Amino acid sequence: MKWHFDHPILHIELNCEPCNEIGMSMLSFFEDFLQQAPLENAKALIISSSNAKGFSAGADLRSLYEGLTYEPKKSHKEKIENFIDRIHHVLDTLDLLPIPVIAVTHGICFGGGFELALVADIIIAEETTRFCFPELRLGLIPGFGGIPRLMREVSNQTIRDFLLTGRSIQAKNLPSLVSQVVPSGKGLGIAKKMALQMSKFDTNVVQIAKKFIKPEIKEKLHEEKALFIKMVLDPKVQKALESFVQDTSQQPYLPK
Repeated sequence: MKWHFDHPILHIELNCEPCNEIGMSMLSFFEDFLQQAPLENAKALIISSSNAKGFSAGADLRSLYEGLTYEPKKSHKEKIENFIDRIHHVLDTLDLLPIPVIAVTHGICFGGGFELALVADIIIAEETTRFCFPELRLGLIPGFGGIPRLMREVSNQTIRDFLLTGRSIQAKNLPSLVSQVVPSGKGLGIAKKMALQMSKFDTNVVQIAKKFIKPEIKEKLHEEKALFIKMVLDPKVQKALESFVQDTSQQPYLPK
């Protein structure tokens, strides 16, 4: 993972094996980025992936399970609350940045990876992109703010489809979610051109416009977080996480 600043555009490039899972390493990376990046001098932020498999397969469930199992100094609840509070702080901060945020997706955009993409103001999806919330098969709901953010973008019917079926949906079938569906390999170039166009406008005006058009969802985020923490501590979920960790297939994150 890395970020760079090509004035006036900031760019985060995700590239962790196997598919940009969001665990402690990626969380620390984003926390460092928010502290170190020259956000006050930037006009836009692009988040993309150079991992061939996709944007992100979601939360690093192996890391989550191991943390719950092998760290004796804190209770399970304390460890989960600490991680969820940190990831919510990062995603909330990205969501509310005063500059436009563009996510460029391809391939797998599942679970926590989908939740990361949803903080963006604009999603440019390459034609291979598949969005999915598979959490219910583990006995969970999304816990990184995905449901409230998805509620801003699509109909309740689509949200129920995502959550209750766990199926993946191609970007081309989600015109209300993505700004553009583009050929494979073209997303980043298009995002850079779009970001440069955005950079021509007065920073204060962009900030006012963004704040006005992005609905407040703080209360719903708190509700989702509380539900997730309660559910992840259920013994049945612990068993499901254990089964996931022991899965030897190459792509255990794909819906069964």
